Amino acid sequence: MLESLKLCLHITHRNWMVYRKDLLANISPTVADPALILVSLGLGLGSFITNVEGMTYMEYLAPGLTVATALFTSFFESSYGFFVRMTFENVFKAMLTTPIGVKEIVLGEMLWVGFKGAIMSTCVALVLALCGLMLNPWLIPLLAIVGFLVALPCGAMGLIATGMVNNINQFQTVYSFIIAPLYFLSGIFFPIDQMAGPIKFVAEFFPLIHGVRLAQAIFWNREIWQTLLSSGSILILQSIILCFMGWLKIRRKLLN
Repeated sequence: MLESLKLCLHITHRNWMVYRKDLLANISPTVADPALILVSLGLGLGSFITNVEGMTYMEYLAPGLTVATALFTSFFESSYGFFVRMTFENVFKAMLTTPIGVKEIVLGEMLWVGFKGAIMSTCVALVLALCGLMLNPWLIPLLAIVGFLVALPCGAMGLIATGMVNNINQFQTVYSFIIAPLYFLSGIFFPIDQMAGPIKFVAEFFPLIHGVRLAQAIFWNREIWQTLLSSGSILILQSIILCFMGWLKIRRKLLN
């Protein structure tokens, strides 16, 4: 078990060594995109929407945009990124000639996805806290935990997609019909209670909606520990189920 964990960490470390070669170029879009959305929507629509659950529209947007970073970071890493490493670079074929097995590859990739989601969510939270959009900036480390918890199930969905697609272009369909709905219907841009009944029911199964609730609790300093217990437990359960499904799909693909 300990040896297997070490092998997983080697994979995570390998991905970090590659990623840090262009660290600024890799981080910049992740931090800049939420900031631009916040400015355009927060300042633009904010002049018309002046009160959302007792706060300005910019204050309402901030928590959701923070964890949305973990969604996009994890999905694209475990879909496009994993597919390229598997199909074009043959990284995993090389790994499988060593003591590393499929289980270590999946766990190592998921650890990398989780850590990346945590780091990116923290970076965005720091920027938004500097803009005065967080009541208690000392709670920022909690957002790293939320980013990790959101990245795992969302990354696992990317892994499942990688196990199902035949070419890289097919990820666009997954993005259009799964990732985009997660992004727009998880309470980031408007309160979940405003949605129609059937949509609201389906949205409760989205991993991102629970991450948004956690981020809102931390940003607004409201019922943090209760939300961590409820939404955090759901995210852990979703991570276990989706990661197992991802392992089954990738196992078939890597061993064929």
